[in-house]
Amino acid sequence: MTSWHLESLAQHHDALRHGRTSATELTEYYLERIERFNPQLNAFVHVDPDYARKRALTADEQLDGPRATALTGLPTADKDLVQRAGMPTRYGSALTEGQPPSEHSDPMATWVDDVGAISVGKTATSEFGMAAATEALAMGPTRNPHDLERSAGGSSGGAAAAVAAGLLPFAPGSDGGGSIRIPALSCGLAGWKPSRGLVPAGSGFEFLGGLAVPGLITRSVEDLALAADLLVQGEWPWATRAPGEPGSYLAGLQSPEAGRRIGWTATTPWPTDWGITPDPLALQAFERAKDALVDAGHELVELDWQPAPSYADDFVTLWTANAASLPVPEGAGDALEPLTRFLVEEGLKVTGVQLVQALAGLRSFERDTIMAFGSFDAVLTPGLNGPAPAIGWYDPADAWRNFQQQVQITPWTSFVNVAGLPAVALPTDYSPEGLPLGVQLVGRAGGDALVMALARQIEQRLPDATRSPQGF
Repeated sequence: MTSWHLESLAQHHDALRHGRTSATELTEYYLERIERFNPQLNAFVHVDPDYARKRALTADEQLDGPRATALTGLPTADKDLVQRAGMPTRYGSALTEGQPPSEHSDPMATWVDDVGAISVGKTATSEFGMAAATEALAMGPTRNPHDLERSAGGSSGGAAAAVAAGLLPFAPGSDGGGSIRIPALSCGLAGWKPSRGLVPAGSGFEFLGGLAVPGLITRSVEDLALAADLLVQGEWPWATRAPGEPGSYLAGLQSPEAGRRIGWTATTPWPTDWGITPDPLALQAFERAKDALVDAGHELVELDWQPAPSYADDFVTLWTANAASLPVPEGAGDALEPLTRFLVEEGLKVTGVQLVQALAGLRSFERDTIMAFGSFDAVLTPGLNGPAPAIGWYDPADAWRNFQQQVQITPWTSFVNVAGLPAVALPTDYSPEGLPLGVQLVGRAGGDALVMALARQIEQRLPDATRSPQGF
């Protein structure tokens, strides 16, 4: 029997196209793995086998038709911030317990259907996606397949744990401050945060400041490119869209000739009083990626980047203002987790003038960052500031300390959302305990294809940096 969870997306597609397997067989294979391993991981908060089997039958009928894609017949799942008609959406919160199933599907759920993929259920997230760890009190912690006592990251932690453990071949997610890249790096996977507007998340007003974008988590950069081709080609009902490079992301993996000018920096826009000390293991993984790019024939230049000192205050203002807009009924705040409640309460204190000033400061930061990064084809930064922390490491009682701890682990992720730039996260090393470590490549606006191609070159030169977790 084929171990499908060790095969690439292209191998899945080839087997489906040539009749060596079917969507129904693949769905049963992954449902069996979910039943066997999800009790250890808590990657899924909802599984709907009957729904998945019906979708698989439809996919089998489409495999030879004109609407078949490279993802037709492949199982996946929706992040539990995304509504799918007929399934519950819990948002990782006790507030939603007992609510009826959703009556409509959000655009990302519709995209899954349009490409012929099969949603088997909902992957776990932090409460309302507001935290860098998927340890929602209402759902229980999602565990890292490389070490069950470690965090899977957040907020797309369930998606990452499921892909890393082979419960899914790929998974969509969303990224508002690192929510795809953090779990991908925690679990030793490839994660893509697209350029702002390349894959429209909505009309532009759903998430203040344009921070959040849909994206993907896969086992390799090659898988990422295959799925990205279809995500970018999706029919999105929005008026504005960022320009991208023409052509296929998958074909583009072969394109980056030697001699690209790549910047590197370990500078973070968060000030020193946030307690950020670069972890030696994170810097070691960073150096391995630099060496790989040099080996590929590229020129590496240290980036002289001096972020505005107001970044931290402006970002916190925007983040808490977003939290204040969460659908929390009046008087129901006590049902929220301490961190979410703190963010909501702080956001309610933000005045209109303060919000406008913060947005202006972040727009200035965006312009300055785009200019600083613009003289390079891409910029390399560390990924996370060390291996994934232990479950429970983030302070459960002191919400402000919890938020500071998140920044200490993820000092290089949120600025990419503020600047609207594309980024690919990927593993480049492992800690002595066997925990993944990695980097992120940040591109120019619309330069997603080149960033993927450069990430693939790193991946090819560091084959020891990609490991399947033991026991799965």
